[in-house]
Amino acid sequence: MIHAPLDQLFSYVTEPSKLPEWLPSMVEVRNLLGAGAGQQYEWTYKMAGILLRGQSIVVEYRPNQCAVHQSIGSIGSDWTIAVEPHPHGAVLRIDVEYSVPVPVLGRLAERLALSRDARDFAVAFDNVKETLENQPNAGVDVIDPAPKPT
Repeated sequence: MIHAPLDQLFSYVTEPSKLPEWLPSMVEVRNLLGAGAGQQYEWTYKMAGILLRGQSIVVEYRPNQCAVHQSIGSIGSDWTIAVEPHPHGAVLRIDVEYSVPVPVLGRLAERLALSRDARDFAVAFDNVKETLENQPNAGVDVIDPAPKPT
């Protein structure tokens, strides 16, 4: 649970340019295009000491609820980022499904990378919590890219 407004939490964790701030293994995000569903970006991620590069696209975007990012490149993955209201703030859930590039990492490195990734996600949640609870403005503008009916 994070003691922050739900819209601020959602904006922060779904903004690709903010990923390196809170996700320890995310080295760089670049070449962002668009917002909401259809947004695209390139990234560099470090796994087991190896720099992996790829591209992501936001394939689903429900403001202040859920965003799904699909990645291709050195590692393929689907990231589902969801937030839910809580009486004292908001709950953050991140589900990641990915295929570890065994030819790149090797079997032993694969096990080490999975273990390290689990620790990184624990740190990531702590980073988000600390940033939003201790820096109320956290440099995120709350934007709703969904078109409004007229």
